Amino acid sequence: MAEEKVQMRKQLGLLEGVAIILGIIFGSGIFISPKEVLEKTGSVWGALTVWAACGVLATLGAMSYAELGTALAQSGGDYHYINEAFGPLPAFLYLWDANIVFVPSTNAIMSVTFANNLLEPIFPNCPIDPLCQKLIAAVTICLLTFINAYDVKFTTRIQNVFMFTKIAALFIIILGGIAWMCQGRLEHFEDGWAGTKTSVSDWSVAFYSGIFSYSGWNYLNFMTEELRDPFVNLPRAIYISLPLVTGIYLLANISYFAVLGPVGVRATEAIAVDFAVVALGWLKWAMPTLVAIAILGGLSVHIMTSSRMCFAGARNGHMPELLAHINVKCMSPMPSLVFLMLISLIMLIPSNLTSLITYCTVVESFFTLLSCSAVLWLRYKKPELVRPIKVSLWMPIIFVAVLLVLMIVPVVSEPVAVIAGALITLAGVPVYLVLVRGQPKYLANVSVKFTHGCQKLFLTAVEDKDE
Repeated sequence: MAEEKVQMRKQLGLLEGVAIILGIIFGSGIFISPKEVLEKTGSVWGALTVWAACGVLATLGAMSYAELGTALAQSGGDYHYINEAFGPLPAFLYLWDANIVFVPSTNAIMSVTFANNLLEPIFPNCPIDPLCQKLIAAVTICLLTFINAYDVKFTTRIQNVFMFTKIAALFIIILGGIAWMCQGRLEHFEDGWAGTKTSVSDWSVAFYSGIFSYSGWNYLNFMTEELRDPFVNLPRAIYISLPLVTGIYLLANISYFAVLGPVGVRATEAIAVDFAVVALGWLKWAMPTLVAIAILGGLSVHIMTSSRMCFAGARNGHMPELLAHINVKCMSPMPSLVFLMLISLIMLIPSNLTSLITYCTVVESFFTLLSCSAVLWLRYKKPELVRPIKVSLWMPIIFVAVLLVLMIVPVVSEPVAVIAGALITLAGVPVYLVLVRGQPKYLANVSVKFTHGCQKLFLTAVEDKDE
């Protein structure tokens, strides 16, 4: 019997692809962002307009990524597309920002939010000890990393359960809102444009908050090589997920406004829980649990997919060689998973991550813009490239143009945050020049010894190439 190749298995079908996209999108955004979108737009119909527009924008971006994901059918997502279109330095800087800030800080925030939703129902009238909160968050990150490293198939099956649980939670909210409105309680929509703000800056921030809730539509592209028949399942998963998300988000927000009204939405800190208290009767006790499951599922997907980006970067020599290794028993990128776990645990130490994320929000948007603009650049640079899916050019053009306009406002209104984010990114340039392009010989020798030691610890080997 021939030995199995050391490769990550193609074991993700259409259902798993949809579960990954919905799992990361249906994180905590829909349970947090409605308040900020309303505050920045000033009116009910203004907020609903932003939610609809963000859904359309995310769909255009996702369809552009369908072309990239089928034309450049390798794992790594944005990193791979930026590397192919614009070269190694921009791709490395994306990895630098992602691994130092975006991924670990997101993991830390989601795990802390999960801990809050877990503890508050158990101790409703007690202040939460920050140390207890962070210990639970750390255990959650470690447990989900272990599950992801141990068995990808088992992880995706759990993710399917998480997906249906999240959809069930949102459908409970939607049905509760419909039942509320069927009783004739429509007063909050009668003058829905009242109080609408005219500030471009406020509307820009509202769009950022809305887009944050849709973020994750590109994460399936990080795992292209593990999809069965990716040329079919990748675009289908995108086409199914984004319209479904947009419809559910719009209906959920309509339900929030119908039951709580604009005053209630502005006042709440836990919108789904407050909605349940007013509209769902005895079901209100289930809502904190459902929200916690939604966040846990989003964190699990984020850990799984982001490790593939790290793996792809290491395979191209932009990260330490060890991170491109695969566990020979589980066929998972175990070193990459452990590396991101350790960075995420470090991110739990600071008491406040908000400022760090604020600094890098514009930078992350810039790399998304750069990645999507790869569609346009590759059409010019590599017209001969085989494209199983070829989207109309107006889709990436509109996406890039809108994102570019949205990025201009923070540059004017929050220059300190933008400069700080740019400095974090530019700090990666000397790291690239010293450690990637011109690595000292003694450091290379240390790296080899460290890699050999970790190979024995993690039972890993270099990926076998297809002949």
